[in-house]
Amino acid sequence: MEHFLALDIGGTKFGSGVVSEKGGVISYVAAPTPKGGSGSELWELASRLLHQAVEKSDVKAISAVGIGCGGPMVPEKGIVSPLNIPGWRDFPLRASIENEFGLSVFLDNDGKALTLGEGLFGHGKDKKNFMAMVVSTGIGGGIILDGRLLNGRLGNAGHIGHVNIEKNGNVCGCGAVGCLEAQASGLAIAKYYGMDPRQATDDVKVRCGKDVGRGVASVASLLDLDLIVVGGSVALGFGDLFFDAAQRELSARARLSFSSTARIVPVGLGEQGPIIGAATVAISRLRGLF
Repeated sequence: MEHFLALDIGGTKFGSGVVSEKGGVISYVAAPTPKGGSGSELWELASRLLHQAVEKSDVKAISAVGIGCGGPMVPEKGIVSPLNIPGWRDFPLRASIENEFGLSVFLDNDGKALTLGEGLFGHGKDKKNFMAMVVSTGIGGGIILDGRLLNGRLGNAGHIGHVNIEKNGNVCGCGAVGCLEAQASGLAIAKYYGMDPRQATDDVKVRCGKDVGRGVASVASLLDLDLIVVGGSVALGFGDLFFDAAQRELSARARLSFSSTARIVPVGLGEQGPIIGAATVAISRLRGLF
């Protein structure tokens, strides 16, 4: 059985693990993302976690490395500039890992990585059309359409976090006003509601769910989708209040015959979705999937 080294990079934490070709997590380690960390500090953390994941797994051979990282990025060049991690701007992440480990490295947006994981092992299995998204520190996503992962001009397709849902909404980290990420992400909850997402009130949970449902409704009608799977610490932590509000808003706003049946559900892979998704970036590229 083949095994893959995975790295999940987010604004809240870095996680690394070894994942089998069947989607089983053999080992997992994580650490908080250094606030204001320099490029070298961030790289040292990533490198340390990757080594720890391999050591903890006791796996003898690693086939490749898969990475899911917040965007934007240029996957073809292996360069990342995650919006919520300012210490990395045009950072050569792929080359750094290749030089460190001597393995082939495959990189994509964390939302697209989750989509690949759900498509191979989760709720998207055997589905040719669906969307997966992450509602966490930021908000990202990926789309499988006609059985293929949408990439876009520079590899950043699926950035639902920057769909505009509020004309006079909050200012987003990207510089725009009213992005979904500025309304419903962990960063938005802390900045605009003045609370840690883990202590969010029921009203905030419902409001964030409603905002996500509003953004998803436009995508469902635009791309003829009937399934949206949602993961991330905010969405999964908010639970039924969030998902029920999101579904009500989606149903109220997606009214065309082909989008009116669209449903929004928690990811099938649960909290392990991000690390399995990161590994699936490598699995899917090596095997010509999606």
